Amino acid sequence: MFFQYAAQQPTGGSSLVTMIIPFVIMIAVFYFLLIRPQKKKQSQRTTMLNALKKGDKIVTIGGLHGTIMELTDDTVVLRVNDVTKLTFDRSAISHAIKESEG
Repeated sequence: MFFQYAAQQPTGGSSLVTMIIPFVIMIAVFYFLLIRPQKKKQSQRTTMLNALKKGDKIVTIGGLHGTIMELTDDTVVLRVNDVTKLTFDRSAISHAIKESEG
């Protein structure tokens, strides 16, 4: 009777593998669906911020449209209209507006 009970218990090695496989699958799903796209988007944003130059038209995170008048490493001076100039952190830029030809 003791031998029948011992034979019915699963071995420790196979249960360990069955516990690890779901965690490996979850890590792979998180990497491909969350981490990798976020890193790609962040690198594109960094490239866009580094490529800005005087005269580019941009939109801030708050939705303010303006033209870059001066650039430093940390700040950007925007011309909003003919008279108004505003200073923003470079990280406050959402995206650059591409000029459409035509």
